[in-house]
Formats: sequence, structure tokens, C-alpha cells
Amino acid sequence: MLGIVLVAVGGGIGSVIRYLVSNWMAERFGPEFPFGTLLVNVVGCFIIGLFLTMTTERLSISPYWRLLVAIGLIGGLTTFSSFSYETLRLLQTADALRAFYNVGLNLGVGFFATWLGIGIARLF
Repeated sequence: MLGIVLVAVGGGIGSVIRYLVSNWMAERFGPEFPFGTLLVNVVGCFIIGLFLTMTTERLSISPYWRLLVAIGLIGGLTTFSSFSYETLRLLQTADALRAFYNVGLNLGVGFFATWLGIGIARLF
């Protein structure tokens, strides 16, 4: 039961952060490109790479922290379903170039951020 509560709490926090970041990015850069989704996906990739590497290779922590952070917080923060929907909407509005950029940036920069997080965690 504690595991479910931790995932729910982390997911709630991650979802609120995603909402705030998405709104902030849309206000700052406009709604034409989903910069908020891109940012939370890249940051989430970095955090999960860093956190899981640190907690599996460097630190001994309670598995409850993994539930709270990796599954809850990062699961609530990152937005593959939003990414998919926004990409399809770009395609439906005949904006194939932005759809291509959205896919490329989320995957390419996301993989790089995960790799970077793992690399930084292994330095410690």
C-alpha cells in the first residue's frame, strides 16, 4: 500500500510540474510548437538516467525512493502520450516539418539527456 501512495504522490508532483512548465513555455515561446512537452521529456530523461544510475550503481537506498522518484515523479513529469498527440496534431494541420522536429528533438535530445545523466551519475 505504501508503494501505491508513493507513486501517487510522486505522480501528482510530477504532473503539476509538467502543467506549470508547459504553461510557462507556451506563454514564453507561443503555442505553435510544444516546447513545454519537449522540455519536461528531456529533463525527465536526464533525471531518470542520473537517479537510477546513482541508486543502482553508487548508492544504497530504499526501493521506496525509486517508486517515488522514478515511477511517480518522472512518470508524472514526462509525457509520451502528450508527445504523441501533439505530434499527430502537427501532422493533421499539415505542419510536417514541426512534427519531424518534435519527434527528432524529443528522441535525440531525450536519449542524449539520459546518456548524460548516466554519465554524470557514474562520475560520483
